[in-house]
Amino acid sequence: MLKSLLLTTTALALSLSLAVPAFADPTVIRLVSKDLLSTNPPDVAHIERIEAALKAQGTDLDIQIVDLPSSGYADALGVMLLSGDIPDLIYFQGGDTKMADQGILEDLNPWIEKSPNLKAALWPHNTERLKNYPYLLYVYPPRAPQPVIRKDWLDKLGIAPPQTVDEYEAFFKAIHDADLDGDGTPGNTFGVTTADNTNELDSIFNQAFGITGTWMKDAGGEWVSSRITDQEKAKITWYAKLAAEGLYDKEYVTSKFDVKEDKFYTGKAGVIFGSSAEVIDIYGGKMRQAHPETPIELALLPIPKGPGGQGLAATDVSKESRGFAIATTSQHKEEVAKLLDFMASPEGQMLDRMGFEGEEYTKSGDTYTVTDKMSTWYARFFAAANFVPPVEWKSAAAQESLKNITTWFKPDNAFVWPADYAADLDATENVYRAWVYKFISGEASMDQWDAFVAEWKAAGGDRLNEYARTKLNG
Repeated sequence: MLKSLLLTTTALALSLSLAVPAFADPTVIRLVSKDLLSTNPPDVAHIERIEAALKAQGTDLDIQIVDLPSSGYADALGVMLLSGDIPDLIYFQGGDTKMADQGILEDLNPWIEKSPNLKAALWPHNTERLKNYPYLLYVYPPRAPQPVIRKDWLDKLGIAPPQTVDEYEAFFKAIHDADLDGDGTPGNTFGVTTADNTNELDSIFNQAFGITGTWMKDAGGEWVSSRITDQEKAKITWYAKLAAEGLYDKEYVTSKFDVKEDKFYTGKAGVIFGSSAEVIDIYGGKMRQAHPETPIELALLPIPKGPGGQGLAATDVSKESRGFAIATTSQHKEEVAKLLDFMASPEGQMLDRMGFEGEEYTKSGDTYTVTDKMSTWYARFFAAANFVPPVEWKSAAAQESLKNITTWFKPDNAFVWPADYAADLDATENVYRAWVYKFISGEASMDQWDAFVAEWKAAGGDRLNEYARTKLNG
Protein backbone atom coordinates (compact mmCIF):
# COMPACT_ATOMS: atom_id res chain seq x y z
CA MET A 1 0.00 0.00 0.00
CA LEU A 2 2.80 2.43 0.99
CA LYS A 3 4.84 1.49 -2.06
CA SER A 4 1.82 2.11 -4.29
CA LEU A 5 1.21 5.52 -2.68
CA LEU A 6 4.83 6.54 -3.15
CA LEU A 7 4.75 5.56 -6.82
CA THR A 8 1.53 7.50 -7.32
CA THR A 9 2.97 10.61 -5.58
CA THR A 10 6.18 10.43 -7.61
CA ALA A 11 4.23 10.11 -10.85
CA LEU A 12 2.06 13.09 -9.90
CA ALA A 13 5.09 15.22 -9.06
CA LEU A 14 6.75 14.28 -12.34
CA SER A 15 3.65 15.13 -14.34
CA LEU A 16 3.34 18.52 -12.59
CA SER A 17 6.99 19.34 -13.28
CA LEU A 18 6.48 18.57 -16.94
CA ALA A 19 3.31 20.66 -17.08
CA VAL A 20 4.94 23.86 -15.64
CA PRO A 21 7.14 25.58 -18.26
CA ALA A 22 10.67 26.54 -17.23
CA PHE A 23 11.43 30.26 -17.10
CA ALA A 24 13.11 31.44 -20.32
CA ASP A 25 16.58 32.92 -20.08
CA PRO A 26 16.81 36.67 -20.79
CA THR A 27 17.79 37.71 -24.30
CA VAL A 28 21.45 38.66 -24.42
CA ILE A 29 22.13 42.02 -26.07
CA ARG A 30 25.77 42.97 -26.55
CA LEU A 31 26.38 46.71 -26.46
CA VAL A 32 29.58 48.61 -27.22
CA SER A 33 29.75 52.34 -26.55
CA LYS A 34 32.50 54.86 -25.90
CA ASP A 35 33.07 55.49 -22.17
CA LEU A 36 30.61 52.72 -21.18
CA LEU A 37 32.62 50.15 -19.23
CA SER A 38 31.87 47.06 -17.19
CA THR A 39 34.58 48.23 -14.77
CA ASN A 40 32.74 51.49 -14.02
CA PRO A 41 30.21 50.89 -11.19
CA PRO A 42 27.79 53.70 -12.22
CA ASP A 43 27.67 52.30 -15.77
CA VAL A 44 26.93 48.80 -14.51
CA ALA A 45 24.28 50.02 -12.05
CA HIS A 46 22.66 52.11 -14.79
CA ILE A 47 22.46 49.13 -17.16
CA GLU A 48 21.05 46.91 -14.41
CA ARG A 49 18.21 49.30 -13.61
CA ILE A 50 17.44 49.64 -17.33
CA GLU A 51 17.18 45.84 -17.49
CA ALA A 52 14.86 45.85 -14.46
CA ALA A 53 12.61 48.53 -15.92
CA LEU A 54 12.36 46.69 -19.24
CA LYS A 55 11.63 43.39 -17.48
CA ALA A 56 8.74 45.04 -15.63
CA GLN A 57 7.35 45.92 -19.08
CA GLY A 58 7.73 42.34 -20.31
CA THR A 59 11.08 42.54 -22.11
CA ASP A 60 13.70 40.45 -20.33
CA LEU A 61 17.19 41.48 -21.47
CA ASP A 62 20.72 40.74 -20.36
CA ILE A 63 22.59 43.80 -21.67
CA GLN A 64 26.26 42.89 -21.79
CA ILE A 65 28.78 45.76 -22.04
CA VAL A 66 31.63 45.19 -24.49
CA ASP A 67 34.67 47.04 -23.14
CA LEU A 68 36.80 49.15 -25.48
CA PRO A 69 39.32 51.83 -24.50
CA SER A 70 38.11 55.43 -24.70
CA SER A 71 41.42 56.54 -26.18
CA GLY A 72 41.51 55.44 -29.80
CA TYR A 73 37.95 54.13 -29.54
CA ALA A 74 37.09 54.48 -33.25
CA ASP A 75 40.17 52.53 -34.33
CA ALA A 76 39.69 49.82 -31.70
CA LEU A 77 36.04 49.45 -32.72
CA GLY A 78 36.99 49.11 -36.38
CA VAL A 79 39.49 46.36 -35.62
CA MET A 80 36.91 44.48 -33.52
CA LEU A 81 34.20 44.68 -36.17
CA LEU A 82 36.51 43.69 -39.02
CA SER A 83 37.59 40.65 -37.00
CA GLY A 84 33.98 39.47 -37.13
CA ASP A 85 33.09 40.36 -33.53
CA ILE A 86 29.97 42.45 -34.11
CA PRO A 87 27.80 43.42 -31.10
CA ASP A 88 24.05 43.91 -31.48
CA LEU A 89 24.11 47.65 -30.66
CA ILE A 90 27.14 49.70 -31.68
CA TYR A 91 28.07 53.29 -30.88
CA PHE A 92 30.24 54.83 -33.59
CA GLN A 93 32.43 57.91 -33.35
CA GLY A 94 33.77 57.68 -36.87
CA GLY A 95 34.43 54.73 -39.13
CA ASP A 96 30.76 53.89 -39.66
CA THR A 97 30.62 54.61 -43.39
CA LYS A 98 32.86 51.73 -44.40
CA MET A 99 30.78 49.42 -42.22
CA ALA A 100 27.57 50.65 -43.82
CA ASP A 101 29.12 50.08 -47.25
CA GLN A 102 29.78 46.46 -46.26
CA GLY A 103 26.15 45.96 -45.26
CA ILE A 104 26.87 45.59 -41.55
CA LEU A 105 24.53 48.40 -40.41
CA GLU A 106 20.74 48.17 -40.32
CA ASP A 107 18.43 50.76 -41.92
CA LEU A 108 16.97 52.40 -38.80
CA ASN A 109 14.01 54.16 -40.38
CA PRO A 110 11.60 51.15 -40.32
CA TRP A 111 12.49 50.48 -36.69
CA ILE A 112 11.99 54.12 -35.69
CA GLU A 113 8.64 54.17 -37.46
CA LYS A 114 7.54 51.26 -35.21
CA SER A 115 9.00 52.87 -32.07
CA PRO A 116 6.60 55.59 -30.86
CA ASN A 117 8.79 56.99 -28.08
CA LEU A 118 11.90 57.11 -30.23
CA LYS A 119 10.11 58.71 -33.16
CA ALA A 120 8.71 61.46 -30.91
CA ALA A 121 12.12 62.08 -29.30
CA LEU A 122 13.95 63.09 -32.49
CA TRP A 123 15.30 66.58 -33.06
CA PRO A 124 14.55 68.15 -36.48
CA HIS A 125 18.08 67.51 -37.75
CA ASN A 126 17.85 63.82 -36.72
CA THR A 127 14.88 63.34 -39.03
CA GLU A 128 16.67 65.00 -41.95
CA ARG A 129 19.90 63.08 -41.41
CA LEU A 130 18.07 59.76 -41.29
CA LYS A 131 16.61 60.50 -44.72
CA ASN A 132 20.11 60.85 -46.13
CA TYR A 133 21.95 58.26 -44.04
CA PRO A 134 19.66 55.81 -42.23
CA TYR A 135 22.29 53.85 -40.31
CA LEU A 136 23.25 56.11 -37.41
CA LEU A 137 21.19 57.75 -34.66
CA TYR A 138 22.41 60.42 -32.24
CA VAL A 139 19.46 61.91 -30.38
CA TYR A 140 21.08 65.06 -29.06
CA PRO A 141 20.69 68.71 -30.01
CA PRO A 142 23.18 69.79 -32.69
CA ARG A 143 26.23 71.79 -31.77
CA ALA A 144 25.31 75.41 -32.42
CA PRO A 145 27.73 77.91 -30.83
CA GLN A 146 25.93 80.89 -29.34
CA PRO A 147 27.31 84.03 -27.62
CA VAL A 148 27.22 84.70 -23.89
CA ILE A 149 28.32 87.57 -21.67
CA ARG A 150 28.48 88.10 -17.94
CA LYS A 151 25.07 89.41 -16.91
CA ASP A 152 26.62 91.91 -14.51
CA TRP A 153 28.70 93.31 -17.37
CA LEU A 154 25.63 93.54 -19.56
CA ASP A 155 23.90 95.48 -16.79
CA LYS A 156 26.91 97.80 -16.40
CA LEU A 157 26.90 98.59 -20.12
CA GLY A 158 23.36 99.87 -19.76
CA ILE A 159 22.45 99.10 -23.37
CA ALA A 160 20.00 96.63 -24.85
CA PRO A 161 21.35 93.33 -26.18
CA PRO A 162 22.27 93.69 -29.87
CA GLN A 163 19.70 92.61 -32.45
CA THR A 164 21.48 93.40 -35.75
CA VAL A 165 24.97 93.13 -37.23
CA ASP A 166 25.49 96.88 -36.80
CA GLU A 167 24.30 96.72 -33.20
CA TYR A 168 26.70 93.85 -32.52
CA GLU A 169 29.57 96.00 -33.76
CA ALA A 170 28.47 98.85 -31.48
CA PHE A 171 28.05 96.34 -28.63
CA PHE A 172 31.59 94.99 -29.03
CA LYS A 173 32.88 98.56 -29.11
CA ALA A 174 31.00 99.41 -25.93
CA ILE A 175 32.64 96.44 -24.19
CA HIS A 176 36.05 97.47 -25.49
CA ASP A 177 35.71 101.12 -24.45
CA ALA A 178 34.25 100.51 -20.99
CA ASP A 179 36.19 99.75 -17.81
CA LEU A 180 34.09 96.69 -17.00
CA ASP A 181 36.76 94.83 -15.06
CA GLY A 182 37.42 97.85 -12.87
CA ASP A 183 41.18 97.96 -13.47
CA GLY A 184 41.07 101.64 -14.44
CA THR A 185 42.14 101.03 -18.04
CA PRO A 186 39.25 101.22 -20.53
CA GLY A 187 39.97 99.73 -23.94
CA ASN A 188 41.73 96.69 -22.53
CA THR A 189 38.94 94.18 -23.27
CA PHE A 190 38.15 92.49 -26.57
CA GLY A 191 34.50 92.58 -27.52
CA VAL A 192 34.68 88.91 -28.53
CA THR A 193 37.19 86.08 -28.80
CA THR A 194 37.04 82.62 -30.38
CA ALA A 195 39.31 79.59 -30.58
CA ASP A 196 41.18 78.14 -33.58
CA ASN A 197 39.04 79.67 -36.33
CA THR A 198 35.96 81.78 -37.07
CA ASN A 199 33.43 78.92 -36.89
CA GLU A 200 31.86 80.29 -33.73
CA LEU A 201 31.29 83.73 -35.25
CA ASP A 202 29.96 82.07 -38.40
CA SER A 203 27.35 80.24 -36.33
CA ILE A 204 25.35 83.44 -35.80
CA PHE A 205 26.61 85.73 -38.56
CA ASN A 206 26.44 83.47 -41.66
CA GLN A 207 22.70 83.86 -42.17
CA ALA A 208 22.88 87.57 -41.34
CA PHE A 209 25.25 88.06 -44.27
CA GLY A 210 23.15 85.88 -46.58
CA ILE A 211 25.30 82.74 -46.38
CA THR A 212 22.44 80.27 -46.47
CA GLY A 213 24.34 77.02 -46.86
CA THR A 214 27.55 75.27 -47.85
CA TRP A 215 26.64 75.67 -51.52
CA MET A 216 25.13 78.77 -53.12
CA LYS A 217 24.46 79.92 -56.67
CA ASP A 218 26.73 82.54 -58.18
CA ALA A 219 25.70 85.39 -60.48
CA GLY A 220 25.60 82.96 -63.40
CA GLY A 221 23.27 80.55 -61.60
CA GLU A 222 25.96 77.92 -61.01
CA TRP A 223 26.45 76.15 -57.69
CA VAL A 224 29.69 77.18 -55.96
CA SER A 225 31.11 76.88 -52.47
CA SER A 226 29.72 79.64 -50.28
CA ARG A 227 33.29 80.38 -49.24
CA ILE A 228 34.08 82.12 -52.51
CA THR A 229 30.86 84.16 -52.74
CA ASP A 230 30.33 87.90 -52.39
CA GLN A 231 28.37 87.23 -49.21
CA GLU A 232 31.39 85.49 -47.67
CA LYS A 233 33.61 88.38 -48.73
CA ALA A 234 31.28 90.86 -47.00
CA LYS A 235 31.34 88.81 -43.80
CA ILE A 236 35.14 88.45 -43.72
CA THR A 237 35.47 92.18 -44.46
CA TRP A 238 33.38 92.84 -41.36
CA TYR A 239 35.42 90.42 -39.24
CA ALA A 240 38.59 92.19 -40.38
CA LYS A 241 37.08 95.56 -39.44
CA LEU A 242 36.28 94.28 -35.94
CA ALA A 243 39.85 93.01 -35.55
CA ALA A 244 41.39 96.24 -36.84
CA GLU A 245 39.46 98.20 -34.22
CA GLY A 246 40.48 95.87 -31.39
CA LEU A 247 37.00 94.42 -31.01
CA TYR A 248 37.85 90.89 -32.16
CA ASP A 249 40.86 89.02 -30.81
CA LYS A 250 43.39 88.51 -33.63
CA GLU A 251 45.11 85.82 -31.58
CA TYR A 252 42.17 83.46 -32.11
CA VAL A 253 44.17 81.38 -34.58
CA THR A 254 46.69 80.34 -31.88
CA SER A 255 44.15 80.14 -29.04
CA LYS A 256 42.82 76.76 -27.97
CA PHE A 257 39.60 76.48 -26.04
CA ASP A 258 41.29 76.73 -22.64
CA VAL A 259 42.97 80.00 -23.67
CA LYS A 260 39.71 81.36 -25.02
CA GLU A 261 37.93 80.51 -21.78
CA ASP A 262 40.68 82.01 -19.64
CA LYS A 263 40.37 85.33 -21.48
CA PHE A 264 36.66 85.31 -20.66
CA TYR A 265 37.12 84.45 -16.97
CA THR A 266 39.89 87.04 -16.51
CA GLY A 267 38.02 89.87 -18.22
CA LYS A 268 40.20 90.09 -21.32
CA ALA A 269 37.19 89.32 -23.55
CA GLY A 270 33.56 90.23 -23.01
CA VAL A 271 31.82 87.65 -25.20
CA ILE A 272 32.58 84.02 -25.95
CA PHE A 273 30.55 81.26 -27.60
CA GLY A 274 29.23 78.12 -25.93
CA SER A 275 28.77 75.17 -28.28
CA SER A 276 25.91 73.63 -26.28
CA ALA A 277 23.63 74.26 -23.32
CA GLU A 278 25.89 72.10 -21.14
CA VAL A 279 29.00 74.05 -22.19
CA ILE A 280 27.30 77.37 -21.44
CA ASP A 281 26.61 76.18 -17.90
CA ILE A 282 30.18 74.91 -17.54
CA TYR A 283 31.34 78.41 -18.46
CA GLY A 284 28.98 79.86 -15.87
CA GLY A 285 30.28 77.52 -13.17
CA LYS A 286 33.93 78.25 -13.97
CA MET A 287 33.24 81.99 -14.02
CA ARG A 288 31.78 81.78 -10.51
CA GLN A 289 34.78 79.75 -9.36
CA ALA A 290 37.08 82.46 -10.75
CA HIS A 291 35.10 85.18 -8.95
CA PRO A 292 33.73 83.57 -5.77
CA GLU A 293 33.02 86.98 -4.28
CA THR A 294 30.49 87.82 -7.01
CA PRO A 295 27.26 85.89 -7.81
CA ILE A 296 27.82 85.89 -11.58
CA GLU A 297 25.31 84.55 -14.09
CA LEU A 298 25.68 84.46 -17.86
CA ALA A 299 23.29 86.03 -20.35
CA LEU A 300 22.69 84.64 -23.84
CA LEU A 301 22.86 87.23 -26.60
CA PRO A 302 20.33 87.27 -29.48
CA ILE A 303 20.69 85.78 -32.94
CA PRO A 304 21.35 88.86 -35.12
CA LYS A 305 19.51 90.12 -38.18
CA GLY A 306 21.57 91.33 -41.10
CA PRO A 307 21.57 92.18 -44.81
CA GLY A 308 20.91 88.53 -45.65
CA GLY A 309 18.43 87.53 -42.97
CA GLN A 310 18.49 85.97 -39.51
CA GLY A 311 19.15 82.58 -37.99
CA LEU A 312 21.78 80.12 -36.89
CA ALA A 313 24.14 78.75 -39.52
CA ALA A 314 22.61 75.98 -41.60
CA THR A 315 22.96 72.56 -39.98
CA ASP A 316 24.70 69.81 -41.92
CA VAL A 317 22.10 67.06 -42.35
CA SER A 318 24.05 64.83 -44.73
CA LYS A 319 24.64 62.26 -41.96
CA GLU A 320 25.32 61.86 -38.25
CA SER A 321 29.03 62.01 -37.46
CA ARG A 322 28.48 59.72 -34.45
CA GLY A 323 25.74 57.67 -32.86
CA PHE A 324 24.14 54.27 -32.37
CA ALA A 325 23.70 51.61 -35.04
CA ILE A 326 22.01 48.21 -35.05
CA ALA A 327 24.03 45.40 -36.62
CA THR A 328 22.41 43.57 -39.52
CA THR A 329 23.99 40.41 -38.07
CA SER A 330 22.07 40.74 -34.80
CA GLN A 331 19.62 37.94 -34.04
CA HIS A 332 17.74 40.20 -31.63
CA LYS A 333 16.86 43.36 -33.57
CA GLU A 334 13.36 43.50 -32.12
CA GLU A 335 14.76 43.51 -28.59
CA VAL A 336 17.40 46.14 -29.47
CA ALA A 337 14.65 48.33 -30.92
CA LYS A 338 12.66 47.93 -27.69
CA LEU A 339 15.73 49.00 -25.70
CA LEU A 340 16.20 52.13 -27.82
CA ASP A 341 12.50 52.98 -27.65
CA PHE A 342 12.54 52.62 -23.86
CA MET A 343 15.56 54.91 -23.55
CA ALA A 344 13.62 57.57 -25.48
CA SER A 345 10.51 57.17 -23.28
CA PRO A 346 9.79 59.44 -20.28
CA GLU A 347 10.81 56.64 -17.88
CA GLY A 348 13.99 55.87 -19.80
CA GLN A 349 14.88 59.55 -20.00
CA MET A 350 14.38 59.96 -16.27
CA LEU A 351 16.98 57.26 -15.71
CA ASP A 352 19.37 58.39 -18.44
CA ARG A 353 19.20 62.15 -17.90
CA MET A 354 18.62 62.47 -14.15
CA GLY A 355 21.11 59.95 -12.78
CA PHE A 356 20.44 58.20 -9.45
CA GLU A 357 18.18 59.33 -6.64
CA GLY A 358 20.35 60.12 -3.63
CA GLU A 359 23.33 60.80 -5.87
CA GLU A 360 22.52 63.25 -8.68
CA TYR A 361 19.19 64.32 -7.19
CA THR A 362 17.01 64.01 -4.12
CA LYS A 363 13.23 63.76 -3.94
CA SER A 364 10.78 64.91 -1.28
CA GLY A 365 7.20 64.20 -2.25
CA ASP A 366 6.89 65.56 -5.78
CA THR A 367 9.80 67.96 -5.35
CA TYR A 368 13.13 67.14 -6.97
CA THR A 369 16.40 68.82 -6.10
CA VAL A 370 19.63 68.28 -8.05
CA THR A 371 22.93 67.86 -6.22
CA ASP A 372 26.43 68.98 -7.16
CA LYS A 373 27.00 65.53 -8.69
CA MET A 374 24.57 66.39 -11.49
CA SER A 375 27.33 68.43 -13.13
CA THR A 376 29.30 65.25 -13.86
CA TRP A 377 26.40 62.99 -14.88
CA TYR A 378 25.75 62.46 -18.58
CA ALA A 379 23.19 60.50 -20.56
CA ARG A 380 24.57 57.21 -21.87
CA PHE A 381 21.99 56.99 -24.65
CA PHE A 382 19.83 59.99 -25.62
CA ALA A 383 18.82 63.56 -24.85
CA ALA A 384 15.29 63.42 -26.26
CA ALA A 385 13.89 66.60 -27.76
CA ASN A 386 10.52 66.14 -26.03
CA PHE A 387 11.72 65.26 -22.52
CA VAL A 388 10.70 67.70 -19.78
CA PRO A 389 12.60 66.97 -16.56
CA PRO A 390 10.82 67.26 -13.21
CA VAL A 391 13.38 69.86 -12.15
CA GLU A 392 15.31 72.17 -14.47
CA TRP A 393 18.97 72.42 -13.57
CA LYS A 394 20.07 74.32 -16.68
CA SER A 395 20.48 78.09 -16.41
CA ALA A 396 18.14 80.46 -18.23
CA ALA A 397 20.88 81.13 -20.80
CA ALA A 398 21.35 77.41 -21.46
CA GLN A 399 17.61 76.82 -21.80
CA GLU A 400 17.28 79.71 -24.22
CA SER A 401 20.13 78.35 -26.34
CA LEU A 402 18.22 75.07 -26.73
CA LYS A 403 15.08 76.91 -27.83
CA ASN A 404 17.12 78.79 -30.43
CA ILE A 405 18.32 75.52 -31.93
CA THR A 406 14.75 74.54 -32.73
CA THR A 407 13.52 78.05 -33.61
CA TRP A 408 16.38 78.82 -35.99
CA PHE A 409 16.99 75.34 -37.43
CA LYS A 410 17.78 75.42 -41.14
CA PRO A 411 19.02 72.32 -42.99
CA ASP A 412 22.20 72.69 -45.00
CA ASN A 413 22.71 71.37 -48.53
CA ALA A 414 26.01 69.66 -47.68
CA PHE A 415 26.41 66.03 -48.73
CA VAL A 416 28.71 63.07 -48.11
CA TRP A 417 31.81 63.12 -50.29
CA PRO A 418 33.34 60.12 -52.03
CA ALA A 419 36.69 59.14 -50.52
CA ASP A 420 38.72 60.27 -53.53
CA TYR A 421 37.83 63.92 -52.83
CA ALA A 422 39.46 63.90 -49.38
CA ALA A 423 42.69 65.55 -50.54
CA ASP A 424 40.78 68.34 -52.32
CA LEU A 425 38.67 68.99 -49.23
CA ASP A 426 41.74 69.21 -46.98
CA ALA A 427 43.67 71.43 -49.38
CA THR A 428 40.84 73.91 -49.96
CA GLU A 429 40.10 74.06 -46.22
CA ASN A 430 43.73 74.91 -45.51
CA VAL A 431 43.74 77.63 -48.17
CA TYR A 432 40.53 79.13 -46.81
CA ARG A 433 41.68 79.16 -43.18
CA ALA A 434 45.07 80.64 -44.05
CA TRP A 435 43.57 83.46 -46.12
CA VAL A 436 40.85 84.25 -43.56
CA TYR A 437 43.52 84.73 -40.94
CA LYS A 438 45.57 86.93 -43.27
CA PHE A 439 42.52 89.09 -43.94
CA ILE A 440 41.58 89.37 -40.27
CA SER A 441 45.11 89.96 -39.01
CA GLY A 442 45.73 92.64 -41.64
CA GLU A 443 48.50 90.68 -43.33
CA ALA A 444 46.39 90.74 -46.50
CA SER A 445 43.88 93.37 -47.62
CA MET A 446 40.42 92.58 -48.88
CA ASP A 447 41.62 93.82 -52.29
CA GLN A 448 43.37 90.43 -52.53
CA TRP A 449 40.09 88.48 -52.38
CA ASP A 450 40.40 87.40 -56.01
CA ALA A 451 43.86 85.97 -55.29
CA PHE A 452 42.35 83.87 -52.49
CA VAL A 453 39.56 82.62 -54.76
CA ALA A 454 42.06 81.68 -57.48
CA GLU A 455 44.24 79.76 -55.00
CA TRP A 456 41.19 78.00 -53.53
CA LYS A 457 40.05 76.87 -56.97
CA ALA A 458 43.54 75.69 -57.93
CA ALA A 459 43.85 73.69 -54.70
CA GLY A 460 40.89 71.52 -55.72
CA GLY A 461 38.00 73.93 -55.46
CA ASP A 462 37.12 73.72 -59.15
CA ARG A 463 36.85 69.95 -58.83
CA LEU A 464 34.67 70.29 -55.73
CA ASN A 465 32.37 72.79 -57.45
CA GLU A 466 31.99 70.48 -60.43
CA TYR A 467 31.05 67.51 -58.27
CA ALA A 468 28.64 69.58 -56.19
CA ARG A 469 26.76 70.55 -59.35
CA THR A 470 26.24 66.88 -60.19
CA LYS A 471 24.71 66.39 -56.74
CA LEU A 472 22.64 69.56 -56.45
CA ASN A 473 21.38 69.95 -60.02
CA GLY A 474 19.88 66.46 -59.90
